Amino acid sequence: MLALDGVTVRAGAFALGADLTVPAGARVAVMGPSGAGKSTLLAGIGGFAQTTGAIRWEGTRIDALPPGRRPVATLFQEGNLFPHLTAARNVALGIRPDGRLSPEGRARVAEALARVGLSGFEDRRPAALSGGQRARVALARVAVQSRPLILLDEAFAALGPALREEMLDRTAGIAEAAGATMLMVTHLPEDARRVCPLTILVMDGRAHPPEPTDAILDDPPPALGDYLGRG
Repeated sequence: MLALDGVTVRAGAFALGADLTVPAGARVAVMGPSGAGKSTLLAGIGGFAQTTGAIRWEGTRIDALPPGRRPVATLFQEGNLFPHLTAARNVALGIRPDGRLSPEGRARVAEALARVGLSGFEDRRPAALSGGQRARVALARVAVQSRPLILLDEAFAALGPALREEMLDRTAGIAEAAGATMLMVTHLPEDARRVCPLTILVMDGRAHPPEPTDAILDDPPPALGDYLGRG
């Protein structure tokens, strides 16, 4: 279980409050108006933004840990691939920062690339891959990290509808197979409904406790309704 107790996340002059829990293994959308603090929330959980209060994973505080020591794998929209490294070596960084792997590690990399549909692409560099293929490499790197908490910050927003749906399904499948908890920032109701039974609303300076996604989207609060064009 992920618990945020009396948490304030700060990004410059902006502050976001959060008191909530997320059940272990849940898939949760993070939605709200533009600029409300959705990405800020994920940055605080992942260790990339200043926080006060307690962030706990399975009862243990993680808020004092640097990002690399938290039980968190984050997938950003830009993917953060290294252009001079092959697909396989980019994925290998999820196992060891120096990329030097044992035979078992290399097998894990090959398995992860196969799982995202990139068998045979191991030696290609990012410049030789399409946007969708680069997103798959980034997802494979998340998969080999085997972290119990996966954060997606509009990771597939730049992809076309069909490819975005495929990547959402692949990510949800990876999270489900690993028993991982998944938090996903999105501005698209159809994506939230597709893979996230629960939703955290971020608005008015607060990240609210998770509620059923269908209930929120069927009758959104005014600020969210206006953002979604239902005002």
